[in-house]
Amino acid sequence: MGTPVYERILHLLEAEGINTLFGIPDPGFVHMAVQAERRGWNVVAPHHEQSGAFMADAWSRMTGKPGVCFGTMGPGVANLAAAAIVAAKENSPTIFLAGNRGREAEHRVKRGRIQYISQPQYFEAAMKYVGVIEYAHQADEVMREALRVCQSGKPGPVYVEIPIHVLQEMPDWEPLQAPDDYRLIHQGASAPMVEAAVKLIGEAKQPIILAGHGIFTARPHESVRALAQAMACPIIQTSGGTAFIKGMEDRTFSYGFSPSAIAAVEASDLVIAIGTELGEPLHFGLGRHWAAGDADRKWIYVERDPLAFGVNRKIHVPLLGDLRDVVPQLVEALKAVPRVPSPGLHAWIETQAIFKAELAESAPRGTMPVHTARLVTEATQAFPRDGIMVRDGGSITIFTWTYSQATPHDVMWNQNLGHLGTGLPYAIGAAIATGGQRPVMLITGDSSIMFHISELETAVRKKLPVIIIISSDYAWGLEVGVYRRAFGEGSPETEAHWGKQVRFDKIAEGFGAHGEFVERDEDIAPAIVRALACGRPAVIQVPVDPDKNATEAPNYAEYSSWAAY
Repeated sequence: MGTPVYERILHLLEAEGINTLFGIPDPGFVHMAVQAERRGWNVVAPHHEQSGAFMADAWSRMTGKPGVCFGTMGPGVANLAAAAIVAAKENSPTIFLAGNRGREAEHRVKRGRIQYISQPQYFEAAMKYVGVIEYAHQADEVMREALRVCQSGKPGPVYVEIPIHVLQEMPDWEPLQAPDDYRLIHQGASAPMVEAAVKLIGEAKQPIILAGHGIFTARPHESVRALAQAMACPIIQTSGGTAFIKGMEDRTFSYGFSPSAIAAVEASDLVIAIGTELGEPLHFGLGRHWAAGDADRKWIYVERDPLAFGVNRKIHVPLLGDLRDVVPQLVEALKAVPRVPSPGLHAWIETQAIFKAELAESAPRGTMPVHTARLVTEATQAFPRDGIMVRDGGSITIFTWTYSQATPHDVMWNQNLGHLGTGLPYAIGAAIATGGQRPVMLITGDSSIMFHISELETAVRKKLPVIIIISSDYAWGLEVGVYRRAFGEGSPETEAHWGKQVRFDKIAEGFGAHGEFVERDEDIAPAIVRALACGRPAVIQVPVDPDKNATEAPNYAEYSSWAAY
């Protein structure tokens, strides 16, 4: 007897090192979910398919492999649509498995078909590939194409639809192929381009590495650390790449939000850009902090998408390839090119340490409600050394950029699209990916946590070490400032006190999590210590000053310089 299509799909995913599914296992995918659990997979059932897709995205970021989510026919697939748009903008190689009714429903004249729509058309714009397994024997072909496309060139989401009757069919299968039989596994840069890059590095006096979030989603941490050591230079974080390479914490500075970063950028004569787009948050590598010295500054760009080179600025040495292969090439080639540290490196490291200490000291103390800057300072000083940081929200995220005292090796947030509500699903996906072995701290606003607060139950059910710090201004944060600047006053729908009776700590307890309501800044760190020790998910709600939260977001001028709305 043959193997059912749903099990064959698991075999194909297992060959890629994937062992986790996110989705609500109702009739369309229940057999796949049960079989996956029998095979030792982790199957995570969220309370909303959109959350499941966000969890899959976070799992992918922590493993370097495509995440997989599914939705049943009709409403389940419809719930995935917004997450598909997010995955496209975040360059997330997420595989969306979509159920549907039997294909006889596709072209029928009869109307009023329950839970049926022609689904692919709604996903085509967001997806790198849309495929339908029309016949059981096509499962290998379609799934291999999905796996090939989502991991080739610029990563991105793919959609595979499987009619419910096809999932149950059991054809005879050809032998399973290994991934390197059907897709490009390694992609190094050409030897002449590596040689040209090494020549520029050897000539440079003040090189910098520009590190984007692609570094951390591809997981080549060790080779990037080796490159930074070989070049003896600072690492400048993009707004998306705000994690830290272990051992490089003191020489890593945040672009635009750190005086050391600005000084290093302005002094630089060579940039090696890795895992990042050269877009608006970087002023395209041309304007603002880059303007000084642009005529003499050289650029080396490591990028998988050949169409990205030269779009926003001239690239002197394009290194076309996967950073997991190209960075080791550079490290090996630089062994014969000894360097002394960049002249300004020591001073920039000292300046950064002083800057962080001054920020921590300047954050207002003893106020009630707590000032958002002090909340971030206290929470990040208590951040666990091996923790994963997740960010969500508007004003709280801007405060965290500036005032964070932590140097986490993994940070995730929805930077490219700025989609609120991803925080808790991201935290759950990250915790699942690490087997619950690393604590996860989510720093979020009260508006953003409300999007998917039901996933607290998922965290409790899975016994995940997730700590949620809620900056609670009882308002729509930054939007209050927008209304005040435009109209001189706030709006009843955005202004403070819209939900002053909302007690997230009590909601957490209702879900079976640990909850605390903290009103004094000196109690924040002890509450985090208790949360880490409680052995279950925890919510710490901290009321913050709504006026300060809305109008005193730090470095707002820098953020506003990204784009003129």
